[in-house]
Amino acid sequence: MIIQLAPYVDKMNFPAGFVKPVARLILRLAFQLRNAPRNGRLSTDFIIRIILNMTQKANHGTDLLVQQFSQFEAATHQPKWLAPVRKAGLASFAEAGFPQLSDEDWRFTNVAPIANLPFTLAREAAVNGAESKLIDASVFAQLAGHRLVFVNGFFCAKLSHIKQPLTSGVRIESLAAALAKDSTLIEKHLGKYAHTTNNTFAALNQAFFTDGAFIFVPQGVEVAEPVQLIYISSAKENGEVILPRNLVIAEANSKLTVVESYLSTGNVAYFTNAVTEIFAADNARVEHVKLQDEAVAAYHIATIAGEFGRTSNVTVHSFALGAKLSRTSIRTKLAGEGLECILNGLYLTKDEQLADHHMIVEHAQPHCASHEYFNGILDDKSKGVFHGRIYVHPVAQKTDAKQTNKNLLLSDDATADTKPQLEIYADDVKCTHGATIGQLNPESIFYLRARGIGSDMARQMLIHAFAGEIIERIKCEPAREVIDKLVWDRLEANPHLLGK
Repeated sequence: MIIQLAPYVDKMNFPAGFVKPVARLILRLAFQLRNAPRNGRLSTDFIIRIILNMTQKANHGTDLLVQQFSQFEAATHQPKWLAPVRKAGLASFAEAGFPQLSDEDWRFTNVAPIANLPFTLAREAAVNGAESKLIDASVFAQLAGHRLVFVNGFFCAKLSHIKQPLTSGVRIESLAAALAKDSTLIEKHLGKYAHTTNNTFAALNQAFFTDGAFIFVPQGVEVAEPVQLIYISSAKENGEVILPRNLVIAEANSKLTVVESYLSTGNVAYFTNAVTEIFAADNARVEHVKLQDEAVAAYHIATIAGEFGRTSNVTVHSFALGAKLSRTSIRTKLAGEGLECILNGLYLTKDEQLADHHMIVEHAQPHCASHEYFNGILDDKSKGVFHGRIYVHPVAQKTDAKQTNKNLLLSDDATADTKPQLEIYADDVKCTHGATIGQLNPESIFYLRARGIGSDMARQMLIHAFAGEIIERIKCEPAREVIDKLVWDRLEANPHLLGK
């Protein structure tokens, strides 16, 4: 087949910036041959038509967004140093394009529905009351502390509340306002942790981000109450793109909790592409809780990237409940000795939802500990994906790393793909990984029933305990309580929780 295709490849009109090795085309072709004619022999013309169709689809979304950059850049007020940063992001995105199933990191998650959207950059929208009602009706209304609210990616002062006075030196504000006021500190950190290489969505965000949160906690300062970042979509048209960007800086010996949530007032096929960068200096304590509960027709891609210093303690939680397709990519660099990093997450899926978590933990220094715990509860024809990778540098002796993924299937049609990985170049380490996929254990149900507990209650207790082991790792008690209520209410609404 490769010999047959070779003469035709150079004749194809590939769009600019598209990577076109023949090997990649052949791999992608394999996923399309299910629709081939069943007459026993494939014609070369048929194969060529498939390849041309794939290249056109793969580049439609890329070209559509790239074409909008000049207009976007002209209308954006920004410091001079940011322009080349944006252009570098655009170049990376144009070169890589949208991921394909032939890409190893994306072979379980097909983003073609995103690539084929009629992309338009979301604009600042007037707040009409639906957004405030959404917040008031959500569990987050009960969460005290500072609150930054963004609608379609733009800061909404009307719905936000920053308790005054702030401790001297603490900054909690919109990123756009911080860039306009004093961007020297931001320049040192923005784009330094969420690398655009091998992350086309981070590159897209870097080129087009509109606003987001900027949080800075100076040395030795504790922000006692959690800082809420609430992103609300009020998109009205399919293909609207919302691009939030958050930058969190915690200097040495500081302490901070951030709760980042994504909600929506409508139900169209919009696309949220968010990036959060976290820098934790020596002995800093940072807890980050991300909740994705977007519309069932929406698409959600997020990148969380961070670099952590000596003896710091950083915990990142991810809860995926909404969206038709979601993926959260977490990449952390353990850049100082003796630190601890915990990545913890729960995904609840139903209908035909797909929730994907992709993680890389880079052990760059010795005596560090990292632990990943991710549980999934999947129903109907939904799908969960977990891809975790622990990378241990040769210098990172005495590393202690653990990786666990457990999936509970409530339906015979639900599926889970899990791929834990260890890449170790040091010889004095303690590293483990494990994954399980299955349904509720009949013996556990029998054990509870033998003690006078009904079958429905037994199922509820086991499923809640399965989710609870993730939720209980949230250290901030107020945040833990609201997340627990939200997850439990969502589970209670599922008839399969009772075996129906």
